[in-house]
Amino acid sequence: MAPHMRLRQICLVAPQLAPVISDITEIMGLSVCYRDGNVAKYGLENALLPVDTILLEVVAPFKDGTTAGRFIEKTGGRGGYMAIFCCNDPDERGRNANALGVRTANVIDHAPYHGVQLHPRDCRAAFIEFNHTEGSDDILGPYPPAGPDWQKYIRNDVTQALTAVEMQSPDPVGLAEHWRKIIGVAPGGDAELKLPNATFRFVKGASEIMSALEFRVADAASVLHAAREKGLAVAGNEFLLGGVTFRVS
Repeated sequence: MAPHMRLRQICLVAPQLAPVISDITEIMGLSVCYRDGNVAKYGLENALLPVDTILLEVVAPFKDGTTAGRFIEKTGGRGGYMAIFCCNDPDERGRNANALGVRTANVIDHAPYHGVQLHPRDCRAAFIEFNHTEGSDDILGPYPPAGPDWQKYIRNDVTQALTAVEMQSPDPVGLAEHWRKIIGVAPGGDAELKLPNATFRFVKGASEIMSALEFRVADAASVLHAAREKGLAVAGNEFLLGGVTFRVS
């Protein structure tokens, strides 16, 4: 496994931030730590919420012609937008991806933060980004995209951890192997990738999307009740929010 490779952030995309953000905060017991004005240049607005040390972000386009807007149109609003990993050398991971035929879509250089975003069409299912913040190998250290004091907004009274990400594909084993090569992690099984802080699980589905997020919560019944109170359709231990299935246990 590549040193320091961890899931840092999951980004969802929605037509508007409301009511997705208020639904997430109220159902999952999370707090918004930051709204990043830098994403306006991409025609987006956003909000980030820490789930322990993993950031959950929602972005929404506010003008036509954005990549996020095209993603919503292409997927019909179904599927997570980005999986973002922190690692020791984003450029090395980018070069490795390029050698696999996965193009670099964007490089973000805002010292001490450096990020390499890969082309979603080549990644399949979702954007992949690798980033590193100089002097911040501590998982509770500075992370500029989440604002200056994101750690103060961590709440664990309702939601304790984001434990797994589910990816769908007509060929889940093939997609898992593709992501394994890009990310540089050892397989956890035929269709599973294990990182130190989360698992990516690949399942059979009609299209290639990031389909579900799995959370460990203090009381699943109360979370599911809160989702029903918001008018969301609850089935078993899951409900649809922000284009993905939230699954709680």
